[in-house]
Amino acid sequence: MAEALSEALDGDLTRLAALHGVATSYSPSPDRTVTVSASAVVAALAALGVEAATPDAVRAALAERERELRERLLPPTIVRWTGAEAVQPALPAGTRLRVETEDGEVWEGTGDLPEALPEGVHRVSATVPDGRTGHAHLVVAPDRLPAPAGRSYGLLVQLYSLLSRRSWGMGDLTDLAELAGWAGRTAGAGFVQVNPLHAAVPGEPTDPSPYRPSSRRFPDPVHLRVEEIPEYAYVEDRARLGTLLERAERLRADVLDKGALIDRDAVWEVKREALELVLRVPLGPGRQAAYDDFRAAHGQALEDHATWCALAETHGSDWHRWPGGLRDPRSADTARARDTLAERVAFHSRLAWLTDGQLRAAQRAAKEAGMAVGIVHDLAVGVHPAGADAWAQQDHFAAGMSVGAPPDAFNARGQDWGLPPWRPDRLAASGHAPYRHLLRALFRYAGALRIDHVMGLFRLWWVPTGSAPTGGTYVRYDADAMLALLALEASRAGAVVIGEDLGTVEPGVRETLQRRGVLGTSVLWFERDWTGDGRPLPPERWRADCLATATTHDLPPTAARLTGEHVDLRDSLGLLTRAAAEERAEAAADTAEWLALLGSLGLLDSPAAGPPGSDEEAEIQGVHRFLLRTPARMIGVWLPDGVGDRRPQNLPGTWDQYPNWRLPVADADGRPVALEDLTASPRLRALLEVCRRAAGGAGGA
Repeated sequence: MAEALSEALDGDLTRLAALHGVATSYSPSPDRTVTVSASAVVAALAALGVEAATPDAVRAALAERERELRERLLPPTIVRWTGAEAVQPALPAGTRLRVETEDGEVWEGTGDLPEALPEGVHRVSATVPDGRTGHAHLVVAPDRLPAPAGRSYGLLVQLYSLLSRRSWGMGDLTDLAELAGWAGRTAGAGFVQVNPLHAAVPGEPTDPSPYRPSSRRFPDPVHLRVEEIPEYAYVEDRARLGTLLERAERLRADVLDKGALIDRDAVWEVKREALELVLRVPLGPGRQAAYDDFRAAHGQALEDHATWCALAETHGSDWHRWPGGLRDPRSADTARARDTLAERVAFHSRLAWLTDGQLRAAQRAAKEAGMAVGIVHDLAVGVHPAGADAWAQQDHFAAGMSVGAPPDAFNARGQDWGLPPWRPDRLAASGHAPYRHLLRALFRYAGALRIDHVMGLFRLWWVPTGSAPTGGTYVRYDADAMLALLALEASRAGAVVIGEDLGTVEPGVRETLQRRGVLGTSVLWFERDWTGDGRPLPPERWRADCLATATTHDLPPTAARLTGEHVDLRDSLGLLTRAAAEERAEAAADTAEWLALLGSLGLLDSPAAGPPGSDEEAEIQGVHRFLLRTPARMIGVWLPDGVGDRRPQNLPGTWDQYPNWRLPVADADGRPVALEDLTASPRLRALLEVCRRAAGGAGGA
């Protein structure tokens, strides 16, 4: 097929692809352009409902698309930024316009749209004199997102790894609230950033990655602290509850005292059995009213999510393998099954509410502790293809496609993340409703939101099923609309937004995000003068509008970086692409160059005479003094760095060779450290005192 269309790729197919936002080439670097295969373009168009398998089909689809655009009165989405010149659609004279605001107010008239419209997502209808009509969504959004209230530093941690002596084998939302309360009050921290807490796809074993969730809109009840649910006090079967608490204690002891990995499935099994008992207790009138409000606020989406959870208990967690009628969330079979499983649907619906409540309680605890921002939540780039969102919103997802990344300097084979992408055309037709409601749900309990792969608001690399990542292409989204909705919902919540913009970024994207107030992400080891001499970037040349960190969940902890142990780990797993000696020498030279810069700036209390890592605690403090010397608005401290942990939480390129997403925070010797011991650690306290003094006060400056 690619051969038959190779000529069309330069002509009709190229034009057709452009009209649907499908790229026919991309530039991995300013001096290099890569042409996309015709088969990738044809597959992406097919996923958008456009037939382009033959030259005749391409010509017919091109003619149809050009006709649609000629006759279209309004684009799917009109964006207005407050403070900017009001956008007016180009319409024939005499066109009648009708605007219905999201609050139900109506304006009608001819000519231009009214200048003064409230912020929100409104509906616009246009009727031209010949009787044709058009419809659009009008997004009126603040010009910029909320900015951090001054400068602050905070902690970064994977919540599951943060076990206390009261949690049930993995960190939970009460542990998060305790950490935030302690860090805000005693260490002057302004925020705590956690991994995505989205609902996972259940299974044996459950996919442990928090970046492949079942649902991004609803949180995972595995993070609940069962004892904090008010109805827990009224459970009648105390003997059964006592047995479950003993099982939970064994799970906790296995991890903290015996070196076992975190077993999310075992934790959930114990919690689920306990929650079955707790949810038998009727809600009091006030809590029932609150639950009813939650159900009304989330409506069909909550019912769909709870229905998927109930069906997954019966038919397995991959909806593609369910009986035919149940694969459609709107079918009669699904409606009957929902009625049959009403008790299980109610169970999962109430769990979503309970988890939302403990998430909001953690944010309250953070703010009450003086944190300027509070809890920074993480939004994954997509969802698991077998999960609840992919089932409930399947009309919005591109069938036969997966999100990934093209080959680059860090990964010559490209990447396939196994996440189905949203269809930009279906998003636009719905007023980006799934995206808007997702943001609104997360901002209920987020002081700030980190968006993984924020470049996905502009375009995503689509990989056809069965193809290598190199066989994909970029598909463009309405970035102006996506950013406007982000600004609208963040402003309503008073929340900061941080974009993860590491790696190859399309020209202009970082500038656009900065102009709209989205903070970037800067990691020390990557900040070099790449357009100059390649040396470490001095602090005054760092960007201000960012979260600056020494590492992330996908990178080695700072202690391992300083000692070179990260190379040893990759070597032991057969992940090196060059000789180990060569990799070690390069890593040591890189670290030495950074430490030389820190030393020249007077940021090392006592510059070590030995090799990098010989005085790692002082060097880690120096690294953070450097971060605080930059103009970055937010500075993140990887919590395991405070106790010398060597192990990365995730090692890209591995699956079962390494225990990704299952490690507790540990000290330099690999011994797990409970939350109570973390907060008492002299080493952690000393590091945070360095940060508190440099950041200039409690909660932020």
